Amino acid sequence: MEKQFDEQRAMSALEKGYGEAEEMLKDEDKMERFLQRLEKKLKTIPLAGDKLADVPIMVSLVRSYVKKDYTDIPIGSIIAIISALIYFVSPIDLIPDSIPLIGYFDDAAVVGACWKLVDSDVEEYVQWRKKNGKEIE
Repeated sequence: MEKQFDEQRAMSALEKGYGEAEEMLKDEDKMERFLQRLEKKLKTIPLAGDKLADVPIMVSLVRSYVKKDYTDIPIGSIIAIISALIYFVSPIDLIPDSIPLIGYFDDAAVVGACWKLVDSDVEEYVQWRKKNGKEIE
């Protein structure tokens, strides 16, 4: 697949989920159930790859934000992250996850597009987590 095609579709898929992400952010219980579903899906992926390896830190950031432990991040970044995670969990996406190896290609592309938007915000969260003893060694 062409790189440009992947980036454009990934960004489009990411932006499509912004509304749902905003709504989910308003309901802490719904968000927690969603994050638990996401954690279960992560356990089923045989090879996460470099882009999908960032998903757990995104989950941690969203959980910290929802619990109001860490709120020093723009709302747009949180919405983008939740949107990417919604796409990642969704069984309906551009390439079905049931196709071995390449089934997660589109998930990785959407997470990668999100990462480009929120990289510095996530890095600040990682530093905050380390500084506040929230990092698992």
